[in-house]
Amino acid sequence: MRLPHPRFALLLSLLLTALCTHASEAPSAAATAPPADTFQLPSPAFAPQAFHITVYLPPGYANGSTRYPVLYANDGQDMPAVGLQATLADLYARHAIAPVIVVAVDALPDRLALYGLFDRARRRSVVGGSRFGAIGVKAQPYARWFVDTLVPTIDARYRTRPTVADRAVLGWSLGALSAFGLGWNDPDVFGTVGAFSPSFWVAGERTSAAAVQHSRLALRMVDRGPARPTLRLWFSIGTGEETSDRDGDGVIDAVDDLRDLVDGWRDIDGTPRRGLRQLGYRVVQGDPAHPPRAGQVALDVVPGAHHEQKAWAAVLPDFLRWAFPPPG
Repeated sequence: MRLPHPRFALLLSLLLTALCTHASEAPSAAATAPPADTFQLPSPAFAPQAFHITVYLPPGYANGSTRYPVLYANDGQDMPAVGLQATLADLYARHAIAPVIVVAVDALPDRLALYGLFDRARRRSVVGGSRFGAIGVKAQPYARWFVDTLVPTIDARYRTRPTVADRAVLGWSLGALSAFGLGWNDPDVFGTVGAFSPSFWVAGERTSAAAVQHSRLALRMVDRGPARPTLRLWFSIGTGEETSDRDGDGVIDAVDDLRDLVDGWRDIDGTPRRGLRQLGYRVVQGDPAHPPRAGQVALDVVPGAHHEQKAWAAVLPDFLRWAFPPPG
């Protein structure tokens, strides 16, 4: 038998390696998308219409009695764009995650009002400003609807594992700010938070760059503490999300704001402000190889990634593998 030329053999080997690598990274065309259930959930007076809910059920749900953890997600209307079903199908086919129920909540037209921060103890929204208008005017009633209506409804309709450790909440952009607020204010409900490109720039004052730096709402919330020892957090941010650099340190604000929330920061008068690390959280690289533990922050800084659905689709598999590792 004639052997191939060494150079051809090398090229063939590299091509086969690339094809195998690509096949392992891309969602499998043969994988079956998990079934989805949809319904409308009425909202109280704070919202003009009912919320559209899509529930993605794990394989075999209809034929068994097993109970499952639940992932709640803001911006449910984005799930086709971020490839949720294809990603789940691929991860299930490779036994890369534990089966999970995903509850996607579509945003209402007044997204800026609903997706913000709130103070559970004082029962009020914590409103921030932006060039688009006020952020989080209805964050408190949205959070209470989420916790007091949506979660019990899902627990009643589906075979969930209704424990803190088995509930996670996910979002991106302003939806990530909302998800963080839900986890931080309701650690007795949610045990895990996923926040992609979180809008931690939202501030109480916008009269100057220094005023924004001083009054970033999520960072002030963390500084006040106390720690939520059962909470696990995953943050993803891209280094290409924007060009703004309000403090002139050569790092874009999106990365700076997240790192300040995690690592702590100095206020404009030099006062040290606490981040999650100062509250006792252990900070690790955002990687599925690091299994989630209570009191842990997984930080995923993605070189060149932009503030867009394509970037969130790219980090979604790693978050799911981290948050819902397969048994064994």
